Amino acid sequence: MTEVNVHEAKTHLSRLLKQVEDGERVVISRGGSPVADLVQHVRPRLTAGLLRGQLHYDSETFDDPDRALARQMVDGPLGPEAG
Repeated sequence: MTEVNVHEAKTHLSRLLKQVEDGERVVISRGGSPVADLVQHVRPRLTAGLLRGQLHYDSETFDDPDRALARQMVDGPLGPEAG
């Protein structure tokens, strides 16, 4: 772990980002007190059907629903056989 003050973080941001890319954690402090951590970004994993049962279709607001699209939004991706 590396700890730097705000001035050093601004001056050496590219170097600090390289350290983070290499797996190191960098703590940025102001007046000797930690205020932020630089850590590697982790992409969230998206899951199909995550909102199943939480979203509802309002037929008074929308005309002629696309049944295949609605099924895909609820059940996940359609297989090649479903076309």
